[in-house]
Amino acid sequence: MNISGTTAVVTGAASGLGAATAAKLASLGAKVVGFDLAQSITSAAEVEGVSYTEVDVTDPAAVSRGLDVAAEVAVESGQPFSIVVNCAGIAPSARILSRKGVHDAGLFAKVIDINLNGTFHVLSLAAERIAANEPDEQGQRGVIVNTASVAGYEGQIGQVAYAASKGGVISMTIAAARDLAQYGIRVNTIAPGVVETPLLATVSDEFREALEASVPFPSRLARPDEYAALASFLISHDYMNGEVVRMDGALRMAPR
Repeated sequence: MNISGTTAVVTGAASGLGAATAAKLASLGAKVVGFDLAQSITSAAEVEGVSYTEVDVTDPAAVSRGLDVAAEVAVESGQPFSIVVNCAGIAPSARILSRKGVHDAGLFAKVIDINLNGTFHVLSLAAERIAANEPDEQGQRGVIVNTASVAGYEGQIGQVAYAASKGGVISMTIAAARDLAQYGIRVNTIAPGVVETPLLATVSDEFREALEASVPFPSRLARPDEYAALASFLISHDYMNGEVVRMDGALRMAPR
């Protein structure tokens, strides 16, 4: 699929992986509508070709309203809405049992709701709209890229909720690709390792160095722009479908 001349939706677009992806797609000629929470949009950098709309991905009605905005952009620009990249997510840490007691059930549900249910809401509601596009010469109408994590394979201590949510995204990939094949919509997932996001900007130098040393090669944190480049590749490569691609420098997570 040619990214230029399309309209794309990126969730979690105000910072981190989402911001890098929105900027990358815009640089390649897409009109990008970024979904995020209001407080995040307020501090988002202005990027040519990227506009923002307030969307809570856990609310299907809010997702539909955001997709209405994307549809309007597509009509006004003459660039069909064909691309979705799901980057919205949270990663709190809590053990099943600790000195504080049992893992909070509300926190577990919140992580699942944002990371897994939110991904599904955007995936399914966007697919409904993309399915109405005119197909290209290969019968293709659009592409959806989701974000998992290596924690979906090797969850560390304290990551039970996060690992469960990202494992769900991983498992959903092939089923979604098969479900949507008849509509000419491809579905792929990226599973990043340790990425330099605003969250990691607050950690100590010692902790950061330990993280970097745990990556076989290159022994550093991944950059958001590398995620954005991989997302663009998966969108552009018409035979990539139903795949979960690890972006982790050969990292396999230790228990802690």
